[in-house]
Amino acid sequence: MARLTREQSRALTREKLLTSAGDVVAREGYDGASVERIADEAGFSKGAFYSNFASKEDILLHLLEGNAGNDVRDLTELLQDLTDPDLVIDAIVRWSDARAAEQKWGIIAIEFLRRAKADGTLTDRERSLFVLQWESIGRLLIAKLFPDADPPVSPIDLGGIVLDLTYGGISSFLEVNTTGGMIRQVLEALRIAAAADVAQEET
Repeated sequence: MARLTREQSRALTREKLLTSAGDVVAREGYDGASVERIADEAGFSKGAFYSNFASKEDILLHLLEGNAGNDVRDLTELLQDLTDPDLVIDAIVRWSDARAAEQKWGIIAIEFLRRAKADGTLTDRERSLFVLQWESIGRLLIAKLFPDADPPVSPIDLGGIVLDLTYGGISSFLEVNTTGGMIRQVLEALRIAAAADVAQEET
């Protein structure tokens, strides 16, 4: 087996630390996720941690940035060949239920943002991460769901509805409805509203 290069070894270390950070925060909460605990669970020393990340806040922000980018990429690929809005909604529902079942991403995001706001360290970098994610997914969904009508909702609001329901967390603990089920109702209602607007314009 070929020996890893320095760059490959560092990338692998970073990936293990990121995975550990997500698992520890989801399990222990923000306050319980110390740098030492994250490094130890990944199998590294604190020195290895600080060779890759400046702080606990830094690694969690990198973790959230990666997840946000993955969501946009995954949904883009998932919906790429779909043109029937009903099939688009079905795909979004399945995606949302799968993501919500993991639970940890919503917990990490809420814990991170709550602490940053409390500490007065919430910056445009953190805000823009979520705003850009919401807007990107909103634009994707608008193009798929309202190809021939003016959307009754802005891209950022549509993306926010889908992502906040997916990652909000509470529904995953209740046996009332799934996130996907709630998202289906919202998207179908928005499609009905858009169709009614088109019909009214044509009369």
